[in-house]
Amino acid sequence: MHFNIPNTLTWFRIGLIPLVILAYNLPYDWAHPLAGWLFGLAAITDTLDGYLARKLEQTSAFGAFLDPVADKVIVCVALLLIVQTDPGLLILIISCVIVGREITISALREWMAEIGARHRVAVQNVAKYKTIGQMVGLAFMLHEQPFIGLPVYDIGLALLIIAAVLTLWSMWEYLSAAWPDLSR
Repeated sequence: MHFNIPNTLTWFRIGLIPLVILAYNLPYDWAHPLAGWLFGLAAITDTLDGYLARKLEQTSAFGAFLDPVADKVIVCVALLLIVQTDPGLLILIISCVIVGREITISALREWMAEIGARHRVAVQNVAKYKTIGQMVGLAFMLHEQPFIGLPVYDIGLALLIIAAVLTLWSMWEYLSAAWPDLSR
């Protein structure tokens, strides 16, 4: 099951990471827009792999491991690229909130799995909305340049701010759900 359709999409997403980095650092006017489109393609594969895993009944323990790893790595890479170009305090704080939450919740899920209570920290709707805002926002911020007259970077930043708020909200929900076990 390592190379079923959903896992192949996840591997494809992982393969896009160095291309996003390369595109973003090329010295051409079209480089940042290309990085944004590549990141957007990766975000679409994230949606597709989960849908197809369920639809084709190709879920696997390996896919359940690999998918969130791919998501976290590409998001962290995108944040690092953006901080490299826009090292302002707001972007740094948003990046720290997002990365800190991902580390915290990953550790929480691992610990909850160890004690047999992983179901208490299953993915919640607010986390899904966070992911959508985060992925679209990051794609827009990587794109950076106006597109059909729209201030793409500013729209992306607004979405990323919303995603950061949802990030804290979802972290609160996960920690609250796990609190009975954490406080023992």
